Amino acid sequence: MCTKCKETIKKSASRNIRFVQSAISIVKSTHIRPYSCKFSKKIYSQHQLLVLILFKDFRNQHYREFIEDVEDMEGVQEILDLSTVPHFTTLQKFLLRIKSLYLRLIFKKSVRMFYSTDDGIPVTAIDSSGFTSGYCSHYFSERTGKIRKHFLKTSISVDTDRQVITGFVASKSRVHDTRHARKLLRQCHNLRPSDCYVMDRGYDSNEIHRLIREDLTADSIIPLRSWNNEVIGGTYRKEMVIKADDPRYRKRQLVETTFSVLKRKFGGDLKARKFPIQMKEIANKMIVCNIHRFLQFLITEVFYSAEIWLRQFCIIYNIFL
Repeated sequence: MCTKCKETIKKSASRNIRFVQSAISIVKSTHIRPYSCKFSKKIYSQHQLLVLILFKDFRNQHYREFIEDVEDMEGVQEILDLSTVPHFTTLQKFLLRIKSLYLRLIFKKSVRMFYSTDDGIPVTAIDSSGFTSGYCSHYFSERTGKIRKHFLKTSISVDTDRQVITGFVASKSRVHDTRHARKLLRQCHNLRPSDCYVMDRGYDSNEIHRLIREDLTADSIIPLRSWNNEVIGGTYRKEMVIKADDPRYRKRQLVETTFSVLKRKFGGDLKARKFPIQMKEIANKMIVCNIHRFLQFLITEVFYSAEIWLRQFCIIYNIFL
């Protein structure tokens, strides 16, 4: 085997171990009970199965393929303390019966990893996209002439400085952006307040401005969606004529970057057929994306800051030497 292939395998193995270590620490910090009831067989704990499901979404694999790979990962089995690798149907049934509340708790823990108690967010960007709802391949859809068009509309809020997903809302049918925005704004603001919220023209509404300015006591930047000779109504919408060139609005494109990373690395298709399980898959993708970002954040912040400190120490040492 060539040296490049060996290095690639080592990097992927270390990346997998770092993810599993981070995931197990987050799951245990939520104080979820190890077993669902006292009559459980206690072969696998809820912590182990939750981490395996998140790890599957991190690798963007199907259940059968994922279990076959885990059987060859001795390091992952040691971290999770697995005596035997569960059958792929065990993970499917566990995801079916687990409460969505648990996934929400894990998501909140994944957000709080990036902040201390007093940290705020300067600018939060909000946008929406869709996850394709289908279990067949795109090639099969084209060959049969039944192109998949149904998708679950998903809106997310992103910290533009750290590119962390701070909230998400999904719906089965296509709805207007403002309907998602009302719920999403309260959700992300309660979890981590922001000084300013930026959105595209699809969210242009005086009610959204009023919610941000009066209820959340923050600033809002939403470009006007106006046509020729139209009278601009609303006090806050009239202010957008002056704030059209606000430099903070340029950070809105970072939420589209987060969507791109989310779909490229962890898939834009949902494998489940039922809507409740599809919602759980979306929550898993958000958690996995935040953990992935946290691992990158550790590398960039800790490693490079340590390297800078080492260089400064060497310079001082050479001066006094």
